[in-house]
Amino acid sequence: MGSGAVPGPFFSNLPKHIKDTEMTLTLDQARSIIEHTRAKGREMALKPLSVVVLDAGGHVLAFEREDGAAPGRFAIAHGKAYGAVMLGMAGTAQMARAEQQAYFMAAVNGVYGGQVIPVPGGVLLRSEAGAVIGAVGVTGDTSDNDAEAAMAGIRATGLSGEV
Repeated sequence: MGSGAVPGPFFSNLPKHIKDTEMTLTLDQARSIIEHTRAKGREMALKPLSVVVLDAGGHVLAFEREDGAAPGRFAIAHGKAYGAVMLGMAGTAQMARAEQQAYFMAAVNGVYGGQVIPVPGGVLLRSEAGAVIGAVGVTGDTSDNDAEAAMAGIRATGLSGEV
């Protein structure tokens, strides 16, 4: 880097093909996912939902718990989304893996401090290039209904999800 040049941020050194194909999940997108997920829940006459959106690092971008939802639902929604984003594997795939190799999911859950809930309702978010950009966790009704509501919210926001 001669001539006294100051290095830029870490990501400025990434190869062009990576910078051009990755995307970051925004707070506005997270809020939109939650809004549309809740709307789908009402349309389906589901029990009160709790919805969390995590970024690619597993950090909470947004969360809402509907009136009447139990206060412990945050941990469940978070566990569904956290497993998806940290493993790069949606809730349905995690459940299948847990059924086939319970020891693996038990070990994973140990590694992540018991925070992984391997069931549908943990929906993986991917960029157009296929990179994991976050996850949505929904709980309150059956796991399959939770996943259906999440996918409706994701699609309404113009993103792609993997149940």
